[in-house]
Amino acid sequence: MVTLIHLRHDLPHAVLGLLFGVDRSTVTRAVGQIRALLAERGCAVPDRPGIRLRTVEDVFAYAQAEGVELRLDATEIQVRRPRAGRGGRRAFVSGKKKQNTMKATVVADHRGRTLWTDAMRPGRMHDATAVRTEGIDSCFRNFPQVEVLLDDGYLGLRRDHPGKAITPLRKTNKSALPEFHERWKHHRHAHSLDRITVEHALADHKRWKQLMRWTHRSENLPATYQAIAGPVSDRTANI
Repeated sequence: MVTLIHLRHDLPHAVLGLLFGVDRSTVTRAVGQIRALLAERGCAVPDRPGIRLRTVEDVFAYAQAEGVELRLDATEIQVRRPRAGRGGRRAFVSGKKKQNTMKATVVADHRGRTLWTDAMRPGRMHDATAVRTEGIDSCFRNFPQVEVLLDDGYLGLRRDHPGKAITPLRKTNKSALPEFHERWKHHRHAHSLDRITVEHALADHKRWKQLMRWTHRSENLPATYQAIAGPVSDRTANI
């Protein structure tokens, strides 16, 4: 309970110790142990109690077996600026947000239920590179029936895996006929409506205060994100 309260509301350990009548060091030790256990659990499988998805390969195998169309997207969490002189300091500077961030990749289904999240990467890393690092290329080859809806940041995946990695159509040329522009707008709108559920999944994660802005040690953020994704997936598994 202490760990969940800490993850949800980011209360200081000293305050939690006062609330539960224990020493601050006891809270610190408990949070570290339970957070690691929650991170290892993985995400719940909808309508399959007791089964957990821990790797991207697990998610693709589940999607192919159940005929589920996946949605994938990345989100960035602002972190403290690394100390001066630290190697790889610039890797955390996001080109999009112009802040020091770490990036998480999340996979959801058509109902916005969280199925998987990765170990997180520095914010400067491109979205497609981050998910390639997790082995998504081999997943597309080994599970040919799985389709994944993506945004414009994953055009490289669409090029390498046509018909499986699905992104919006490229914008038509300005000199094209009006009907081609209308067709492009209609397709892009339909694609956004289908993909919006992964945005809902990301919003569920960001309701936990620790993921709004991370102010603790950066090495603890990956386990924290996975520890939060597990309970969120438990809550949404039966939606």
